[in-house]
Amino acid sequence: MSLARTGIAVRLLAIAALAALTAGCFQPMYAEHADGTPGLREKLLTVDLPPVAKANASREARIGVAIRNALAFKLYGNAVGAPPLYKLDLRFSSSRSDLIVDPNTGLPTTENFGVDAQYNLIEIATNKSVMTGTTFSHLSYDIPGSYQRFSRARAYRDAEDRAAQEIADHIQTRLAAFFYAGT
Repeated sequence: MSLARTGIAVRLLAIAALAALTAGCFQPMYAEHADGTPGLREKLLTVDLPPVAKANASREARIGVAIRNALAFKLYGNAVGAPPLYKLDLRFSSSRSDLIVDPNTGLPTTENFGVDAQYNLIEIATNKSVMTGTTFSHLSYDIPGSYQRFSRARAYRDAEDRAAQEIADHIQTRLAAFFYAGT
């Protein structure tokens, strides 16, 4: 074996040894604990998701239901929620604006839809806020053909659904970090 190959083999062996030493430091967030303490999954099951306060039959009520349903699936999966220890208070506002307007027709060809959300995790036993945060989702969507009203309505609804999923992803990630790290 040449001297260069020996040097490479020694370096690879040193890297493997260091990796083996640090392998015990890693613990997956969603891992179940062998000592009987509740894991992250069990802690997320204790979050109650009350309905979002929006006017019935409004577009924002539909978005609120979409956010709540997406968040419930992310927190509970197909399991039934445990007795609630926390309540998640969610407030949001939505916006819609034209990005590109066709100069010939004066109709938009690209629009922007946004949701800005504030959430507050409240401990039920003490009625104290233990975590607050804000998140947002701003999406653009194209309108295929300026005279196609159904296409515009469908693109708008798809943007609402995508924004609701993003908001739920952000909140679920923040809740998981809170329950895992305790801050």
